[in-house]
Amino acid sequence: MAQQDSSSRIRATGRRRKPPAKGRRALTIAAWSAAGLVVVGGSGLGYAYVKLNGNIESVDINAQLRDDDRPEDVDNGSLDVLVLGSDTRAGANAEYGRDEGVARSDTAMILHVYEGHRKASVVSVPRDTLIERPDCADKTGRTVPGQRRAMFNTAYEVGGPACAVKTVEAMSGIRMDHYIEVDFTGFKKLIDELGGVEVTTTEAIKDDSSHLDLAAGTHTLGGEQALGLVRTRKGVGDGSDLGRIQLQQAFMKAFIDQVKSVGVFSSPQKLWGLADSATKAITPDSQLDSVKELADFARGLQRLGADDVRMVTLPVQYDPADLNRVIPLEAKTRQVWAALRQDRPIPASATKDTATGRAQDVVK
Repeated sequence: MAQQDSSSRIRATGRRRKPPAKGRRALTIAAWSAAGLVVVGGSGLGYAYVKLNGNIESVDINAQLRDDDRPEDVDNGSLDVLVLGSDTRAGANAEYGRDEGVARSDTAMILHVYEGHRKASVVSVPRDTLIERPDCADKTGRTVPGQRRAMFNTAYEVGGPACAVKTVEAMSGIRMDHYIEVDFTGFKKLIDELGGVEVTTTEAIKDDSSHLDLAAGTHTLGGEQALGLVRTRKGVGDGSDLGRIQLQQAFMKAFIDQVKSVGVFSSPQKLWGLADSATKAITPDSQLDSVKELADFARGLQRLGADDVRMVTLPVQYDPADLNRVIPLEAKTRQVWAALRQDRPIPASATKDTATGRAQDVVK
């Protein structure tokens, strides 16, 4: 496992944090793109502004974590965001599996926007990664002891968003500026409001678990199919979470291009539908708990296109003791985190010869 040295505490955030404000769930980094871009156009619309604000439920990460137990909050113009997906099966999400009363982080991505906000890197963390989870407080305030060789997604399970943030910060030495989460149902509605997302599959994908059945070829995916694609694992590659991550990353690029090309600002009805769906779908941190704050956040991302975002997976290998789990490659993982702390591109050597899910070119 990658170890954290003293230099790992020196890192960058996009801006100084303001005091916490007030205090819902996710699937992909698509959340920041859609939610932010659409609310920019609606942020001055009287009733719409109030209505959209009422949709937003947030979580106060800063109030739940001790500042002296986190990486240094340094302002160098960059921005770091933990985008988290939850696999809860409660409520409207019950059709995706049995509700066991807990939620785990099904998808986790660290978005690093470089100074100038013209380039970004995304690091996907496999949910099956064995890490050292720090002590966390559960929803009752009781301390849950840390654990060695814990699966990464158990952090959210035992301590919610704050524990997920604390775990990522302990792994990376990078302070998260923001946290964003989107639930299954919200993700589907967002894609449907957008009019679907066009992707090309180079082979057939069939996975009964995610309700996905796609022939090879070009498809415009509605919400249900898009959700199936980003959730599938058994129907592609080696059937691992690593393969699913490769599909998610390909879909994200297609999604970003779609948001930028759909022309939402020329259609008030489409703008309203997207903004309403997006603000209902996401659970941001308390610094993004209003339309104005989301709009300001989005303005810093508007210049990013799909070609400006480099997507990588945390360098891992299959665990020799359990091939259903992966473990970080220490030296390569240190390279990834050091590059982001120093606001530099992730070197190609950091991701060379690492475990993959063999689904790299299945979706384009």
